[in-house]
Amino acid sequence: MLDSASMIARVEEILDAHKGMEGALLPILHAVQAEFGHVPEAALPVIAEALVITKAEAAGVMSFYHDFREKPAGRHVLKLCRAESCKSVGADALADHARGKLGLDWHETSKDGAVTLEPIFCLGLCACGPAALVDGKLVGRLDAAKLDAIIGGLK
Repeated sequence: MLDSASMIARVEEILDAHKGMEGALLPILHAVQAEFGHVPEAALPVIAEALVITKAEAAGVMSFYHDFREKPAGRHVLKLCRAESCKSVGADALADHARGKLGLDWHETSKDGAVTLEPIFCLGLCACGPAALVDGKLVGRLDAAKLDAIIGGLK
C-alpha cells in the first residue's frame, strides 16, 4: 500500500494527464479508482482544488455514481443488475438470495476480503435477465442455483 505522500503524488500525475480537459471530474475519478481500486478520501481535496470545485461537489459526484468506491473492493466483485428489465424477471429475489448467501449488503465486502457485492444499473442484457457482472464477465439468465455456483467459485 502506498503512503499518503506517494498516493497524492500519483493523483497529481493523473490530474496533469487530464489538464485542460472539459468535464474532467468523471474521467479523473475513474483513473484514480483504476489506479488504487477505490477513490481514497485524501484524494478528493486534491482533485477538488485542481478543478476549482468544492470537496463537497467532488464527493457528491462520487457518491451519485454507484461505480465509485470509497474503500478497496474484495478480490472478486459481484455486480447484480438492478434495472427494471432484470427486476421484472426476478432480480429482486435473486439480490435478496445473494445478500443472504454472502451475508453482505450492497457495497460491502466479506470479512475475508473475498467478495464485494455491488448493484449495477443495466448491463444491456435485458433479454437475458436477471444479469450480473462477475469480475468483469457478463452472466445472463441467472437463477438461485447458478448464482450459488458463482458465489461458491468466488470464495
